[in-house]
Amino acid sequence: MHIGPKQMFYLAGLVAIPVCAFFFVFKPQNEGIEQAKREIELKRTMLGKLREATAKTADLRKANEQIAESITSIQERLPTDKEMDSVLRDVAQIAATCGLDVPQFRRQDKNLPAGLASEQQLTVQLVGDFEGMYRFFLELERLHRITRVTDMKFTRFGGKNDEDDGKVRADLTLSIFYQSAEPEKGKAAQASAGGNQ
Repeated sequence: MHIGPKQMFYLAGLVAIPVCAFFFVFKPQNEGIEQAKREIELKRTMLGKLREATAKTADLRKANEQIAESITSIQERLPTDKEMDSVLRDVAQIAATCGLDVPQFRRQDKNLPAGLASEQQLTVQLVGDFEGMYRFFLELERLHRITRVTDMKFTRFGGKNDEDDGKVRADLTLSIFYQSAEPEKGKAAQASAGGNQ
Protein backbone atom coordinates (compact mmCIF):
# COMPACT_ATOMS: atom_id res chain seq x y z
CA MET A 1 0.00 0.00 0.00
CA HIS A 2 1.28 3.34 -0.97
CA ILE A 3 0.82 6.36 1.37
CA GLY A 4 0.61 9.62 -0.48
CA PRO A 5 0.43 13.18 0.67
CA LYS A 6 -3.32 13.11 0.81
CA GLN A 7 -3.31 10.12 3.13
CA MET A 8 -0.58 11.74 5.24
CA PHE A 9 -2.70 14.84 5.58
CA TYR A 10 -5.72 12.78 6.72
CA LEU A 11 -3.54 10.78 9.07
CA ALA A 12 -2.05 13.97 10.54
CA GLY A 13 -5.58 15.38 10.89
CA LEU A 14 -6.75 12.22 12.67
CA VAL A 15 -3.82 12.39 15.11
CA ALA A 16 -4.13 16.19 15.58
CA ILE A 17 -7.81 16.10 16.52
CA PRO A 18 -7.36 13.96 19.70
CA VAL A 19 -4.15 15.82 20.64
CA CYS A 20 -5.88 19.19 20.22
CA ALA A 21 -8.91 17.86 22.05
CA PHE A 22 -6.65 16.77 24.93
CA PHE A 23 -4.90 20.16 25.24
CA PHE A 24 -7.88 22.42 24.50
CA VAL A 25 -10.83 20.45 25.93
CA PHE A 26 -9.91 17.61 28.30
CA LYS A 27 -6.95 19.22 30.09
CA PRO A 28 -8.86 22.46 30.97
CA GLN A 29 -11.87 20.39 32.04
CA ASN A 30 -9.67 18.18 34.24
CA GLU A 31 -8.12 21.29 35.81
CA GLY A 32 -11.61 22.71 36.37
CA ILE A 33 -12.72 19.42 37.95
CA GLU A 34 -9.67 19.39 40.27
CA GLN A 35 -10.34 23.03 41.21
CA ALA A 36 -14.00 22.17 41.90
CA LYS A 37 -12.91 19.19 44.06
CA ARG A 38 -10.59 21.45 46.07
CA GLU A 39 -13.38 24.01 46.56
CA ILE A 40 -15.82 21.25 47.59
CA GLU A 41 -13.30 19.92 50.12
CA LEU A 42 -12.71 23.42 51.47
CA LYS A 43 -16.48 23.99 51.76
CA ARG A 44 -16.90 20.63 53.51
CA THR A 45 -14.20 21.61 56.00
CA MET A 46 -15.87 25.00 56.55
CA LEU A 47 -19.25 23.28 56.94
CA GLY A 48 -17.78 20.92 59.54
CA LYS A 49 -16.35 23.88 61.48
CA LEU A 50 -19.68 25.69 61.18
CA ARG A 51 -21.51 22.63 62.56
CA GLU A 52 -19.07 22.49 65.49
CA ALA A 53 -19.58 26.20 66.15
CA THR A 54 -23.36 25.78 65.95
CA ALA A 55 -23.20 22.88 68.40
CA LYS A 56 -21.08 25.01 70.74
CA THR A 57 -23.57 27.86 70.38
CA ALA A 58 -26.39 25.53 71.37
CA ASP A 59 -24.28 24.32 74.32
CA LEU A 60 -23.53 27.93 75.29
CA ARG A 61 -27.20 28.83 75.04
CA LYS A 62 -28.06 25.87 77.28
CA ALA A 63 -25.28 26.83 79.72
CA ASN A 64 -26.56 30.44 79.79
CA GLU A 65 -30.08 29.20 80.54
CA GLN A 66 -28.74 27.05 83.39
CA ILE A 67 -26.76 30.00 84.77
CA ALA A 68 -29.86 32.23 84.57
CA GLU A 69 -31.88 29.58 86.44
CA SER A 70 -29.14 29.35 89.10
CA ILE A 71 -29.10 33.12 89.52
CA THR A 72 -32.89 33.20 89.83
CA SER A 73 -32.76 30.38 92.38
CA ILE A 74 -30.15 32.24 94.44
CA GLN A 75 -32.06 35.53 94.21
CA GLU A 76 -35.17 33.77 95.49
CA ARG A 77 -33.18 32.74 98.56
CA LEU A 78 -32.17 36.36 99.27
CA PRO A 79 -34.72 38.23 101.36
CA THR A 80 -35.27 41.93 100.87
CA ASP A 81 -34.23 44.28 103.63
CA LYS A 82 -37.93 44.47 104.59
CA GLU A 83 -37.98 40.68 105.17
CA MET A 84 -34.88 40.68 107.39
CA ASP A 85 -36.95 40.84 110.58
CA SER A 86 -38.79 37.64 109.66
CA VAL A 87 -35.44 35.92 108.98
CA LEU A 88 -34.19 37.03 112.40
CA ARG A 89 -37.39 35.66 113.97
CA ASP A 90 -36.82 32.36 112.13
CA VAL A 91 -33.29 32.10 113.56
CA ALA A 92 -34.55 32.87 117.08
CA GLN A 93 -37.36 30.33 116.67
CA ILE A 94 -34.89 27.65 115.54
CA ALA A 95 -32.83 28.31 118.67
CA ALA A 96 -35.95 28.04 120.86
CA THR A 97 -37.13 24.76 119.27
CA CYS A 98 -33.65 23.31 119.84
CA GLY A 99 -33.91 24.17 123.56
CA LEU A 100 -31.28 26.91 123.50
CA ASP A 101 -31.27 30.17 125.43
CA VAL A 102 -30.30 33.27 123.48
CA PRO A 103 -28.87 35.82 125.95
CA GLN A 104 -27.41 37.95 123.17
CA PHE A 105 -28.88 38.48 119.69
CA ARG A 106 -28.08 41.81 118.07
CA ARG A 107 -27.45 43.26 114.66
CA GLN A 108 -24.18 44.92 113.91
CA ASP A 109 -24.65 48.49 112.72
CA LYS A 110 -22.62 48.20 109.56
CA ASN A 111 -24.01 46.29 106.56
CA LEU A 112 -21.37 44.88 104.25
CA PRO A 113 -21.65 44.83 100.45
CA ALA A 114 -21.49 41.30 98.99
CA GLY A 115 -21.59 41.64 95.22
CA LEU A 116 -25.16 42.42 94.14
CA ALA A 117 -26.43 41.59 97.63
CA SER A 118 -25.70 42.94 101.10
CA GLU A 119 -24.57 41.12 104.21
CA GLN A 120 -26.09 41.74 107.65
CA GLN A 121 -23.96 40.40 110.49
CA LEU A 122 -25.46 39.33 113.81
CA THR A 123 -23.66 38.74 117.07
CA VAL A 124 -25.33 35.73 118.66
CA GLN A 125 -24.74 33.98 121.96
CA LEU A 126 -26.40 30.59 122.51
CA VAL A 127 -26.49 28.58 125.72
CA GLY A 128 -27.65 24.97 125.95
CA ASP A 129 -26.61 21.36 125.67
CA PHE A 130 -24.40 20.14 122.86
CA GLU A 131 -27.19 18.17 121.14
CA GLY A 132 -29.32 21.31 121.00
CA MET A 133 -26.41 23.22 119.47
CA TYR A 134 -25.93 20.48 116.90
CA ARG A 135 -29.64 20.52 115.96
CA PHE A 136 -29.54 24.33 115.75
CA PHE A 137 -26.73 24.30 113.20
CA LEU A 138 -28.46 21.56 111.19
CA GLU A 139 -31.70 23.55 111.09
CA LEU A 140 -29.80 26.74 110.27
CA GLU A 141 -28.24 24.92 107.33
CA ARG A 142 -31.72 23.90 106.12
CA LEU A 143 -32.98 27.47 106.36
CA HIS A 144 -34.22 28.67 102.97
CA ARG A 145 -32.19 31.87 103.25
CA ILE A 146 -28.45 32.12 102.55
CA THR A 147 -26.53 32.38 105.82
CA ARG A 148 -23.02 31.68 107.00
CA VAL A 149 -21.25 31.50 110.33
CA THR A 150 -18.07 33.56 110.12
CA ASP A 151 -16.73 33.31 113.67
CA MET A 152 -17.54 30.81 116.40
CA LYS A 153 -16.25 30.00 119.86
CA PHE A 154 -17.53 27.27 122.20
CA THR A 155 -17.16 27.46 125.99
CA ARG A 156 -18.09 24.59 128.33
CA PHE A 157 -19.94 25.25 131.61
CA GLY A 158 -19.53 23.57 134.96
CA GLY A 159 -17.61 20.55 136.16
CA LYS A 160 -18.47 16.85 136.23
CA ASN A 161 -20.56 17.07 139.41
CA ASP A 162 -22.09 20.45 138.61
CA GLU A 163 -25.71 20.71 137.41
CA ASP A 164 -24.51 22.76 134.44
CA ASP A 165 -22.37 19.83 133.23
CA GLY A 166 -22.92 19.24 129.53
CA LYS A 167 -23.98 22.80 128.80
CA VAL A 168 -22.01 24.90 126.38
CA ARG A 169 -22.06 28.50 125.31
CA ALA A 170 -21.51 29.41 121.65
CA ASP A 171 -20.46 32.93 120.72
CA LEU A 172 -20.78 33.36 116.98
CA THR A 173 -21.14 35.85 114.20
CA LEU A 174 -23.95 34.94 111.82
CA SER A 175 -24.14 36.60 108.40
CA ILE A 176 -27.42 36.79 106.50
CA PHE A 177 -27.37 37.87 102.88
CA TYR A 178 -30.20 40.03 101.51
CA GLN A 179 -31.17 42.27 98.61
CA SER A 180 -31.73 45.92 99.13
CA ALA A 181 -35.11 47.16 97.89
CA GLU A 182 -33.86 50.76 97.61
CA PRO A 183 -32.57 50.63 94.00
CA GLU A 184 -36.03 49.49 92.87
CA LYS A 185 -37.57 52.45 94.74
CA GLY A 186 -35.12 54.77 92.98
CA LYS A 187 -36.08 53.34 89.59
CA ALA A 188 -39.78 53.68 90.41
CA ALA A 189 -39.25 57.30 91.47
CA GLN A 190 -37.38 58.05 88.25
CA ALA A 191 -40.11 56.40 86.18
CA SER A 192 -42.87 58.37 87.92
CA ALA A 193 -40.86 61.60 87.55
CA GLY A 194 -40.39 60.86 83.85
CA GLY A 195 -44.14 60.17 83.47
CA ASN A 196 -45.06 63.47 85.15
CA GLN A 197 -43.01 65.55 82.72
